[in-house]
Amino acid sequence: MNLLTFLLAVFSVTLNAFAQIALRKTMQTVGAFPHGLMDFFQFGYQLCTNLWFLAGMSLYAVSIGLWMAVLGKVEVSLAYPLLSIGYIITAFIGYFFLHENVNMMRIVGLATICVGIVIISRSV
Repeated sequence: MNLLTFLLAVFSVTLNAFAQIALRKTMQTVGAFPHGLMDFFQFGYQLCTNLWFLAGMSLYAVSIGLWMAVLGKVEVSLAYPLLSIGYIITAFIGYFFLHENVNMMRIVGLATICVGIVIISRSV
C-alpha cells in the first residue's frame, strides 16, 4: 500500500470515528430511544432536525466514499484491519470531548489492537 492510499484510509477511518462521536452527541441531546409508535415519530423528527445527527450521517457518507477509493486500490484483507485505528481515535475523542472513562483495561485493549495493526501491516 502506498503512502497516499494509507493516508486516504486513515482519513476515512477518522471521519468514521468522528461520525460515531456525533451520533453519541445526538443521543445525548435527543434522549433515549422511544418505545411507543407515536413517540417514534417524534423521535424521528428530532433526529432529522438535530445538527449532530446530520453531521454524523454526512461524515459517514464521505467516509464511505473515501473507503471505496481505498478498496479500489488495495486488497480488503489488508485495508480492513486499518478500521481498527478507529477504536483508538474514538477512545481518545471520547475521553477528551465526551469525558468518558478510559480506564487501564481499555488502554491495554487499545495497545493490543495497535500491535495487531503493526503485525498485519508487516505481512505484505
